[in-house]
Amino acid sequence: MKTVFLIMCLLGPVLGVAQPAPTDSASHRFNFKRITQTADLSLATKGDFNTISLSLVRLRGLGRSHRFRVGFGLRFTAAFGRNTDYRTAPSRLAKGPGHPSALGLFAPTLDENLDTLRLSRTQAYSLNISGNLEYALSRRVAIGANLDMVGFTVGPDQTGTFIASSPAPSPLSGTMQDARLTAFNALIGDQSDRGSLNTEGYIRYRLNPRLSLRAGASLIVNEYTTTRPLTFGNDRFRSGNNRVVLAFSYHL
Repeated sequence: MKTVFLIMCLLGPVLGVAQPAPTDSASHRFNFKRITQTADLSLATKGDFNTISLSLVRLRGLGRSHRFRVGFGLRFTAAFGRNTDYRTAPSRLAKGPGHPSALGLFAPTLDENLDTLRLSRTQAYSLNISGNLEYALSRRVAIGANLDMVGFTVGPDQTGTFIASSPAPSPLSGTMQDARLTAFNALIGDQSDRGSLNTEGYIRYRLNPRLSLRAGASLIVNEYTTTRPLTFGNDRFRSGNNRVVLAFSYHL
């Protein structure tokens, strides 16, 4: 997913140049612990597409200062959308042969191979293991990113309109097609990802030793599989939605 790569690129220089901030009168209350655990509620929205997520995250501080923290989490995401276009998902069609996994990150998208499945409603419930990283800029402020890696998704089946974009006319274009959510989720790299995956880049502000707020950007990807192969023998269609995210965290 390109957004994941961009988040990492933006965070990298900051992590490299960040210097410890002067402590304030209340700094003794905010220790850089070796192990931190949070329970998190986040809301993300973009007009007709919204998500609610619940997360449990455990991070381990690295080095002597423990400012840089990495770890894993468990995230439940509920996604709700209206009038969403899902495009051809498989890398062999979207990027062409020879661009598997992350190797196809910078390969151009082959628009002539991208058909559309237009769904009037999206309703997806995902449970994924996430990878998390965070860097403390000061006692109160931190930056971080997280991304779903593997899990599963459930939700009601949908019926949508199939729109073929291939140069030759397709008798399937304009027909109604039944689709179900792709059950297995896996972060493989760019267009080779499968299923429904959530990604966030954020800034955290610590209100007190127990509570903090997060704000940033989020990318949610959802995928449906049609009940029959369509043009190019494809039955998988994916939609990615960038949204603003706001989260409330409780530090355990």
